[in-house]
Amino acid sequence: MQIILLEKVKNVGLLGDIVKVKDGYARNFLIPQGKAKRATQANIDDLSKRRAELEKVASDKLAQQQALGEKLNGIELKMTQKAGVDGRLFGSVTNADVAEALKAQGYDVIRAMVQMPTGPIKMIGESSVKLALHTDVEAEIKVVVIAEKE
Repeated sequence: MQIILLEKVKNVGLLGDIVKVKDGYARNFLIPQGKAKRATQANIDDLSKRRAELEKVASDKLAQQQALGEKLNGIELKMTQKAGVDGRLFGSVTNADVAEALKAQGYDVIRAMVQMPTGPIKMIGESSVKLALHTDVEAEIKVVVIAEKE
């Protein structure tokens, strides 16, 4: 399906690009999320009129996420979980747990932004976690998991 991108999409293209993607990806993700429109002549003409407005919105969003990234970079997040004697957790610390803890501290982070390359944390200790705040902005935080005292 031919679509027009309304914002930068990682591994697809930049704002205003007309690209061909799989039908399901366009119908189920890009179009409902407001990231793209079908590449009809009317939509192409509409985009050419609104391009400056869309670029301003995109640059404002990028600046906002860069500021958040600077605040978050290098932050140390301490979490307590029940653990066995050998240091293994009775459960795990997932991206949802990290996002919830950051939200409790006042940062605007959603679960999808938290990237855990090695999967959920299953041991006590320090782990490095990446936050993909925007297609161009990443931050790295340290998650310290401490055994819960009974």
